[in-house]
Amino acid sequence: MAELKCGVENCTYNKDKYCSKGDIMVGGKHAVNAGDTCCESFVQKREGAYTSSLDHPCKTISIDCEATKCVYNSNYKCHAEHVDIKGCGACDCKGTECATFREA
Repeated sequence: MAELKCGVENCTYNKDKYCSKGDIMVGGKHAVNAGDTCCESFVQKREGAYTSSLDHPCKTISIDCEATKCVYNSNYKCHAEHVDIKGCGACDCKGTECATFREA
């Protein structure tokens, strides 16, 4: 499991830059750079809406990953020690990215 820092402040699962979902999916099957990836688990915060799956965010998290050309991807699992998800002001998952992506 990776230590995940989430910079997507308007994601419903983001609590103090950690994810409270429990696991995430990084998309980008044909990604060759970080901009080609996304956090498919992103859900935009909405006033009065349900906010998270877990009461407390986790520093480490299981990350499934479709970015098969990433050096950290092994059998669709991320094996990086630390992962940064970016996406300031994202409205949907396409506005997010895995900033840790490195082409193999």
